[in-house]
Amino acid sequence: MYIMPVDVICGMKVKESTPYKSEFQGNTFYFCCSSCKAEFDKNPLKYSR
Repeated sequence: MYIMPVDVICGMKVKESTPYKSEFQGNTFYFCCSSCKAEFDKNPLKYSR
């Protein structure tokens, strides 16, 4: 069974093909929109735990 990634900012399920992605500490984080990605990129340590 495939489990879709979850946007760590808003909790929305997103496809891995989303253009909104960030790499942090060897992990890929997926986002639903540019504003969620921007929020993560400001302080990735806060959301990557």
